[in-house]
Amino acid sequence: MISVENLTVEFSARPLFAGVSFVIGERDRIALTGKNGAGKSTLLKIIAGQQQPTSGTVAVSKDTRVGYLPQVMELQSGRTVVEEALTAFDHIRDLQSEMERLSDEMASRTDYESDEYLNLCDRYAHAEERFRMMGGTNFHAEVERTLMGLGFQRTDLDRPTSELSGGWRMRIELAKLLLSAPDVLLLDEPTNHLDIESIQWLEQYLAQRAVAVVLVSHDRAFINNVTTRTLEISCGRLWDYRVRYDEYVRLRAERREQQQRAYENQQKEIQDLKDFIERFRYKPTKAVQVQERIKQLARIVPIEVDEVDNSALHLKFPPCQRSGDFPLIVEELSKSYDHPVIEHVNLTIRRGEKVAFVGRNGEGKSTLVKCILGEIPYEGSLKVGHNAQIGYFAQNQAQLLDPELTVFDTIDRVARGDIRTRIRDILGAFMFGGEASDKKVKVLSGGERSRLAMIKLLLEPVNFLILDEPTNHLDMRSKDVLKDAIQAFDGTVIIVSHDREFLDGLVTKVYAFGGGRVREHLGGIYDWIRSVADGAAASVADKARVPLRNGMSGAGSRNALTGKPGAPVEASSFSVSSGKASYEEQKAAARQRKKLERAVADAEAEVAELESAVAILEAQMATPDGAADMTLYEKHARLKARLEEAENAWLEASDALNA
Repeated sequence: MISVENLTVEFSARPLFAGVSFVIGERDRIALTGKNGAGKSTLLKIIAGQQQPTSGTVAVSKDTRVGYLPQVMELQSGRTVVEEALTAFDHIRDLQSEMERLSDEMASRTDYESDEYLNLCDRYAHAEERFRMMGGTNFHAEVERTLMGLGFQRTDLDRPTSELSGGWRMRIELAKLLLSAPDVLLLDEPTNHLDIESIQWLEQYLAQRAVAVVLVSHDRAFINNVTTRTLEISCGRLWDYRVRYDEYVRLRAERREQQQRAYENQQKEIQDLKDFIERFRYKPTKAVQVQERIKQLARIVPIEVDEVDNSALHLKFPPCQRSGDFPLIVEELSKSYDHPVIEHVNLTIRRGEKVAFVGRNGEGKSTLVKCILGEIPYEGSLKVGHNAQIGYFAQNQAQLLDPELTVFDTIDRVARGDIRTRIRDILGAFMFGGEASDKKVKVLSGGERSRLAMIKLLLEPVNFLILDEPTNHLDMRSKDVLKDAIQAFDGTVIIVSHDREFLDGLVTKVYAFGGGRVREHLGGIYDWIRSVADGAAASVADKARVPLRNGMSGAGSRNALTGKPGAPVEASSFSVSSGKASYEEQKAAARQRKKLERAVADAEAEVAELESAVAILEAQMATPDGAADMTLYEKHARLKARLEEAENAWLEASDALNA
């Protein structure tokens, strides 16, 4: 689909990368990785046609559509959420307008036998065929499904986009990109503004519907669940691993060990040559051998070793005073604006606990944090424990930095003790190595300022940390450094985050926000995710147990679980205490699962068969004779309609099976 050949990009005569070549196939799921500044976003822009390389080519096969989601974009206002999402189908609506114009022109003419009128009919027939092939106007339900999958509520769909934050408007852009159904998706940090449920929905969407995907992300769980191939930009070169990210990490470590051994052997060889040249340079009897060694030395191509992995660097929070046994106690806390945000919240956090606040955006996580910090009034009781020293990292924390200080001076002013001797190592771990440490804060990007604010917080003596989305602008190595530091921290931590891999093994309790309530879940983040999935499955099972219609009885009623005639089944007959009922329920569930598995397999087979038939027909339509044969277009339209029905059936069966 896309072929990249000998791509080279130079900035100020220095190559960012050189000689990059690879091919993106029809079903490739590619993770593009490398340290910040290696050129990942630049490579995506070049593939998308938004930037030109210094040399090399990008060849896109005919009729291949490429969709690109950048990290930052200019967002338009003036429409509602659903109106903005519908712009993804402007090409279909333009075609519909063209059909209406042609139809009106045909209706106004009476020269039915003229060549112009026949040409007009042909143009209308071709436009109508294209309209059917694109799905016609059957896209409104898909728009609503996609927006709700990305976290919008039904009541949000008619809200003006001007009322939404940048994060929510970025979700609309992502929805538009997915709805336009390109052949190749280029995604640059797509999960930055998504909550856990939306990230999981996007994972499933990409797995089931997307054709080819190339993504840049620092969310390790997301990458592992979506991609099956990893491209790494390192030392100005590109390395292609046809494995998932976790396997790539292992193979990369092995490759670096091999590089290091080869580098050390080469350095020894170089030193031996130099020693020989120096020893016998002025001896006439060795002149020939010396010249041979000089030529041999000139022919050596230096071996490069990948960037050193700084994730082994260990940070420790400075010692601080011990807080009370209960740094935070909340009882019956409620907060409303024009509507209730959180109601009757009760939670107790013990000293040393590390907990996560999770839930959809807008469900009250930041509101409760502001209540804890005393920034907003509330109803109920909230007690911050004795001697609790709170360190807070917020989304706007970067704005509080002194713009006239350098990066190094900003950290030097808060560092204490032995940590001052390791400031440059710490800055390097957070991508401020070399000359970057001497930059002034005012010239840093928003992401760089956020990272600097995080380092500053890590070095301040506090015993109660509250971190709001701390990993948004960190690469994987920096996240590992931060995670290790928090694990070693003996104080109390509240983390508001949607990064599952970061939270895994870090928190021991999860507070889930939703519907104005806050629910406590003991265990890690994946324990909570499993409990949510189990709850959803139980909800589906509960719905299956109730009668199809209230009041049905006798021969007209059917058992909702088995589908057989009979009296409505009462919930009590499926009590957990009833062994027989539980056994029957398990048998029914097993039968239902087998039925769904067969349905999925049958649907997959039908989709594959129809796709082959459509491909054969399209090959015939591409020939000169086929292009003039209108019967082929009619067959193609019928096959495409059947294919769409088969794909919908497969999606419904897959969703039911997953549930």
